[in-house]
Amino acid sequence: MSAPPATHQHPITGSTGSTGSTGNGPVRVADAIEAFLTAPRLAGSPHTRRAYRDVLHRVADRLGPNRELADIDDNEIEVALTALWSSAAPSTWNRNRAAVSSWLSWCTTKARWAAPGMPGTCERRTEPTDHTKAVDRASIDAICTRRDIKLRERVLWRMLYETVSRASAVLALNVEDCDLDNRRARVQVKGGHTEWIVWGRGTALLLPRYLTGRTRGPLFRTDRRPGPARRATTATRDLCPDTGRARLGYDRARVLIAQHTGLSL
Repeated sequence: MSAPPATHQHPITGSTGSTGSTGNGPVRVADAIEAFLTAPRLAGSPHTRRAYRDVLHRVADRLGPNRELADIDDNEIEVALTALWSSAAPSTWNRNRAAVSSWLSWCTTKARWAAPGMPGTCERRTEPTDHTKAVDRASIDAICTRRDIKLRERVLWRMLYETVSRASAVLALNVEDCDLDNRRARVQVKGGHTEWIVWGRGTALLLPRYLTGRTRGPLFRTDRRPGPARRATTATRDLCPDTGRARLGYDRARVLIAQHTGLSL
């Protein structure tokens, strides 16, 4: 007498069902994603796996997590990507497109499931020149260990380098947007959508020292409180509720970094 098919509760759907089989057997979208995320290729990259999980779960919600993967066509992948990230920055589009492409490729070449491909119309987008990436790692390490530069600036520059995010998005963060345990933060992108940015070990080491227990308010603050006139016109989110200090602005951050390093945002 054969054993009944294995069942499990899936984290996306919360439903219990048969585990998708390898080879040419049917597999649900949700199960194909979980199989990819738990595959050996991502075992040594917890931060990559976490970022992929966020992206793929959003795609699954669009496609239908309980549908069979073989029933999804290329056009549906294009529709999902367009709906989710058509208005996002080129770097965000390219990063999330790459995550979906890696998943689909793994499904067909490794798991050998019938799966859609990445449509040719979903091309990589040209990214504007990124001055943070133009700086080599050794230079960033040297800058971020200089004691003559305030910890605030060192955290900001390290975070910009490791997340490859726009300076305006990082400067707009509040402490409550940050998930320190998982080294990530929620940022608002074009179209009002929310994305996760993920940082590395360097930021993870500096950030708790910089926060010194703060749990709310702008992540990067000015040195002084604004005067009454400016305070009256500043949004509540842009003021620290504990100290009254305002959010560090883009122009000031650009001046500080250029002053100390000769680099630019």
